[in-house]
Amino acid sequence: MRRLAALGAVGFLLAACSSAPQRPDPTPLVQPAPHIVRVAVAWQQSLGAVRMPVQLYAAGNGLAVASDDGAVGMIDVSTGQWRWRARLEAPLSAGVGSDGQHVAVLTQDNEVVVLRDGDVLWRQRLATRSLTAPLVAGERVFVYALDRSVHAFDAASGARLWQHQRPGDPLTLAQQGVLQPMGDTLLVGQGAKLAGLDPLRGSVRWEVPIATPRGTNEIERLADLVGPVGRAAQIVCARAFQAAVGCVDTRRAVLLWSKASNGSVGLAMDADQVYGVDGTDRVTAYRVRDGEVAWSLDALRFRGLTPPVAAGDSVIVGDAQGYVHFLSRRDGQIVGRAATDGSGIAAAPLLVGDRLVVLTRAGSLIAWRPE
Repeated sequence: MRRLAALGAVGFLLAACSSAPQRPDPTPLVQPAPHIVRVAVAWQQSLGAVRMPVQLYAAGNGLAVASDDGAVGMIDVSTGQWRWRARLEAPLSAGVGSDGQHVAVLTQDNEVVVLRDGDVLWRQRLATRSLTAPLVAGERVFVYALDRSVHAFDAASGARLWQHQRPGDPLTLAQQGVLQPMGDTLLVGQGAKLAGLDPLRGSVRWEVPIATPRGTNEIERLADLVGPVGRAAQIVCARAFQAAVGCVDTRRAVLLWSKASNGSVGLAMDADQVYGVDGTDRVTAYRVRDGEVAWSLDALRFRGLTPPVAAGDSVIVGDAQGYVHFLSRRDGQIVGRAATDGSGIAAAPLLVGDRLVVLTRAGSLIAWRPE
């Protein structure tokens, strides 16, 4: 069921679409192709349960992680040893962002909390909840809220620097949005548009629509951009919820192409292809140059896939049964599979050096290395 945030006189209320049809059973697993990718466990750590929207973020060799109950930490990716751990006295709604020094999370009480070396540096309360991990970059902390507002804070002091707010819409999407740096520009989702903001002032430099919302009611017209986005050089590709996949040339601020696609999780890309998972968990590769389909895979449908990641010769996705699948970038064949604890993969896998890191819903943090 899709969660929506409805704007009313008292703020944002979360609702669910009760008319959503019963999801079919997951497609049974098939054996990988003969050329099998194999991995071995390099290390494993344990966190608390992770049901909130979360992303794995690494700066250098430091991996920032967080769990629902307020546990936050930094791990050395090479060794799997904790650099520091802390526990906040509040459950979290989203995490985690880091520049390697500062680590930022969001609490269910709408607080932005920033830590350094395990100590809380500052807290700032927002008027609206956020389900998007904060972005820490350029000595600033950026937060994208459910009302599509963007907030900037000084990373060291927590001083409020600016706020960007568009006119309110009847509905907004209660899901991870788009918040990403691109050179000297801050990329954010503003409804179905990808916007480039000045990170120093919060002013809009450009906006490019990825999709044109259509439908007979506000729910059907909801087409917010969802994270993560794919990026290769100056090209950024994003998914508009339930509507389209499209690519933008950020240097010229023009839409290169947009293709209809009903999906709700973000994208990955390399120099040649964009990889997406649609609403039935079909995995599709689009050509960057024109948006035409290079290949499509139905073998993982209805398995509850994470956003993909492109790594080496593979496209990697996790599923709701705790498996991680390796697909060939060339033709989409399944060329490897690894199992975890069976609780489901909580976020897109992350490649850091020669380590592939995955986080499960039960809180198992596992780093694999290729055999």
